[in-house]
Amino acid sequence: MNAVTDAPFRSKTYRIPETMKAWVLGDPDQLTLVDKPVPQPGAAEVLVRIDAIAVCATDLEIIHKGPPAMFQGGLPFNKNFTPGHEYMGTVVKLGQGVDEFHVGDRVTVEVHAGCSRCERCREGMYTACLNYGKNYGEVNKGHRANGFTTDGGFTQYAINNINTLAHVPKDMSDEEATLIVTAGTAMYGLDVIGGLVAGQSVVIMGPGPIGLMGVGVAKALGASEVILTGTRDNRLEMGRKLGADYTINVTREDVVEKVKEYTHGGAHYVLECSGAPTAVNDAARMLKRGGRICLAAFPSEPVPIDVAALVRNNIYMFGIRGEGKSATHRAAALMAQKRFDAKLIHTHTFPLEEVPTALRYARERIDDAIKVVVKMTHPQGC
Repeated sequence: MNAVTDAPFRSKTYRIPETMKAWVLGDPDQLTLVDKPVPQPGAAEVLVRIDAIAVCATDLEIIHKGPPAMFQGGLPFNKNFTPGHEYMGTVVKLGQGVDEFHVGDRVTVEVHAGCSRCERCREGMYTACLNYGKNYGEVNKGHRANGFTTDGGFTQYAINNINTLAHVPKDMSDEEATLIVTAGTAMYGLDVIGGLVAGQSVVIMGPGPIGLMGVGVAKALGASEVILTGTRDNRLEMGRKLGADYTINVTREDVVEKVKEYTHGGAHYVLECSGAPTAVNDAARMLKRGGRICLAAFPSEPVPIDVAALVRNNIYMFGIRGEGKSATHRAAALMAQKRFDAKLIHTHTFPLEEVPTALRYARERIDDAIKVVVKMTHPQGC
């Protein structure tokens, strides 16, 4: 163990081990706990001691199928790849030139650090970086997406570019801080369909983690009617606790007619988080003419869409990937101000040694698991 004493502006020092425990992906659905070298931060990077990480449905997809991860130019299997991306932690070492953060700062992280050189990154759309996955071998464009194209967070330490970090308030728990990225994805969705939703009606389709955070964010931004739709009454009830004015169980009610009733003719916006085969067509039918849809979910199969209805009614449709345009920072601000109770969706906690169990709880929704968090323990001073 070596004491860290070589960076300015430091308020604390941490003993950083040479190796760390990390889960690595072998064949599909096969994870093994191994020892890896602790990585070292470069320019504009910091070393984050991971204190907690939430399980995301995309993690489950990567571990099972591979995409959307692209590691070393291909699928992430049998490449010593560590998945996981919704983590928070403590800055324990600074890279060259870093003065934006101090050692000892608690931070949450975004997934994507774009290349900063392509057309999309220069526009601030770093989650749509045109050099996605081009960061291996002799072709290194500078792009990073932890848990997708570079090692992720089911481990003890990770490297993050300073552009991916947001401060965590002292009074926010580690577990709640892992949810900031989820709330950031919902915030990004609302950004792209208008941004200013105060006084407007918003339908959130799908009461998964992003949908539930979408309810909280939309209400915090002043939406007039926030309507949550889904199939599970307990999730819909949680949506009410997060601020939904109305909930609709789509197995018992005509979702389009109920939305039109609650909004006096149609909603302004729809944030689609369900991935259901009929979701896009239902969303278009429940909107006012000129309304907007944001797609934040991945359907498992190609779905038919009534394009003529979109055109006739002047419906705008957007797709988002992740938590772009610094939306995580805005979501973090709302949560720091306690504008909604994000920690309601945290249902289960496991230690690092039990990551496979944590993944199983999330995948199978055991005990109605919503957001499962893996909590780290570190020796004192590390």
